[in-house]
Amino acid sequence: MVAPLNFKHFSTLSDREADNRIVAARAKLGKRAVILAHHYQRADTYRHADITGDSLKLSRLASQTEAEFILFCGVHFMAEVADILSRPNQISILPDLAAGCSMADMASLPKVTRCWHELTTLFDPDESVTPVTYINSAADLKAFCGEHGGIVCTSSNAPKILEWAFAQRQKVLFFPDQHLGRWSCFQMGIPMDEMVLWNPNLDMGGLSREQIEKAKIILWHGYCSVHQMFQPAQIEKFRAAHPAGRVISHPECSFDVCKASDVVGSTETIIRTVKDSPPGTRWIVGTELNLVDRLAQEVKAEDKIVEFMGGMICMCSTMQRIDPQHLAWCLENLVEGQVVNQISVPGHDAKLAKIALERMLSTS
Repeated sequence: MVAPLNFKHFSTLSDREADNRIVAARAKLGKRAVILAHHYQRADTYRHADITGDSLKLSRLASQTEAEFILFCGVHFMAEVADILSRPNQISILPDLAAGCSMADMASLPKVTRCWHELTTLFDPDESVTPVTYINSAADLKAFCGEHGGIVCTSSNAPKILEWAFAQRQKVLFFPDQHLGRWSCFQMGIPMDEMVLWNPNLDMGGLSREQIEKAKIILWHGYCSVHQMFQPAQIEKFRAAHPAGRVISHPECSFDVCKASDVVGSTETIIRTVKDSPPGTRWIVGTELNLVDRLAQEVKAEDKIVEFMGGMICMCSTMQRIDPQHLAWCLENLVEGQVVNQISVPGHDAKLAKIALERMLSTS
């Protein structure tokens, strides 16, 4: 068997050289390979994508292609979802295995299992609690939800999924993003004092028996490091300078930022809302920098102004790891008949995770 090409020979390529080699390798592979790029992906890699969008959309569309190889320019949990939803003959690849998600890492299977066990001292969670995991989570947590009658949600369907979850059992355990869970429940009219924050590093999440028993939803102490940077003061400054301006934010932002925004929605909602707005509209956007910069250029011809909410450079640093050099390396290995950086979810986890994902798809 021929050994895979070593990445060290690609790491020193200039971006132009890497681009040329990507184009050449793709021409040789043809429809055998499909490149997916998330909205937050860096521009020099995003330009090579066959399909762009949010993580779930990309995985579903990739499974419908003829491609044998799915190269996911995103982060680890996205490539896992692609592997779970893909056909048996398709292979999911993450160009750089270091491309993770700090939010997803804030909830691990051992910590969630411990939480579930601690709840048994108060009641039977399998009778009283529906586990709901944001799609930004590891495959084994999706499997946990599949095993315990739970479900997966996205940033666009979270309120609808939570309605389903509450219809199954009295309470919800929502992880890993506290902000998406809190904002979604607020939209549903759930009182703030019925939302509690579970700190996995403390016994019983740092909560009293009374707090847990009163709670409608138990929110995991997790968050997105990018969206955590946005502050209400940035919105106040924008409104003072541009009274007619509009504010749109991702629901991974803090509750105060979401409440101060005119529109709150997923990446797809943000793009669609800004593009559908009248010419001359001015926006400040609370989400990842690459998406905002790309959107600003796309609507510039319509005299729309799109500004980034953050006062400093704020991008998904782990997704930035998927560069042209790694993409060229993966593609050229495929040309040579070698697969590198395959993401393969273990069969047991994949089966249970798919149950939770299919519950979501049938519900939303």
